Amino acid sequence: MTERVLLVDDEPLVLEGLKRQLRKRVDVETATGGREGLELIERAAPFAVVVSDMRMPEMNGSQFLERVRERSPDSVRMILSGQAEIESTIAAVNVGQIFRFLTKPCSTEALLTALDAGVEQYRLVTGKRELLEKTLRGTVQVLTEILELTNPVAQQRAKRVERLAQDICDTLGVPMSWELRLAAMLSQIGCVTLPESVLARLYAGQTLEDEAHSVYRSHPRVAAKLLESIPRLEGVAAIVANQLDEVAVGEQLVTAGDLTGTRLDALILKMAALLDYWLGVGTARDEAARRALQAAPQAPKSLANAIQTIALRSTKADKVAVKVSGLLAGMVLDEDLMSVRGMRLLPKGQEITSSILLRVQGLAESIGVAEPFRVIVGR
Repeated sequence: MTERVLLVDDEPLVLEGLKRQLRKRVDVETATGGREGLELIERAAPFAVVVSDMRMPEMNGSQFLERVRERSPDSVRMILSGQAEIESTIAAVNVGQIFRFLTKPCSTEALLTALDAGVEQYRLVTGKRELLEKTLRGTVQVLTEILELTNPVAQQRAKRVERLAQDICDTLGVPMSWELRLAAMLSQIGCVTLPESVLARLYAGQTLEDEAHSVYRSHPRVAAKLLESIPRLEGVAAIVANQLDEVAVGEQLVTAGDLTGTRLDALILKMAALLDYWLGVGTARDEAARRALQAAPQAPKSLANAIQTIALRSTKADKVAVKVSGLLAGMVLDEDLMSVRGMRLLPKGQEITSSILLRVQGLAESIGVAEPFRVIVGR
């Protein structure tokens, strides 16, 4: 058994006896009371199984394991106690969500059997979560790569929106939630069916005809419909769906603290997308902030201040001419990348990612790239 077990009892002699019972088969840590046990969990987690006595000073086993559940929810919790009062037992099972309730004296084999079952339960829970997280990360990566290949203009916009959303969170002094980060990364996935030329015109500030404009306005709903079918992305879908809609924030809001969860994330994504659009079409920075905030007149003052601060923040971007050999990830094309025969390979505005860099290097070897070409460094 490679996973660790934490034993908690206010009697040191009992702990010593348990360690002697288990030392050859189990990696054991001990704590003489609930407070010391919680400190050990904070300092040396994770523990696959936490076994506690019931009757202890300061906090009993039920209270201790309830706090363990809050701080280390994956840890399997057990009671090993000489006390077998029915009310205490019920409280421990219901409040601390106990996996096993063992009574003293407990034989070595009975204790080991219970610990083996606890470790298997821990492996099951953590294994399922790890599988889900890896599946989720892989799904998001595939979606972003599909967008990058099919509509690089939309993908570059998504990356800019993500950076602006992070800037807004940093300026507000709030952590960027994982839902907001994914919502920003996937905010343009609904544009996968839109012609690249339509988006290029829109992001250049040109007016779209009614039909094209209606199709563009529908892209958040298309994305939300796609994301809703992916486990754990329901909240992300809700944020993405509302990026072009009004976000109801109430009339009395004065600080970002008045908004929480999805409502705050949706408003930040909306502001990031609007600011990116107005800056992208060449609007003066103070005017870009003003126009972005026009779409959310009831936004908290702290968020409005953050938008203005970010919009006015000076940025240093140099334009240089490079060859493929000097191209680096993070650079942005300042002109269309053309083949030596005049075929457009990548559009102006394309950010060079590691995968795009490999693609360009491959094209240079196979069909040839017109060199040098202009890129923006430091944007």
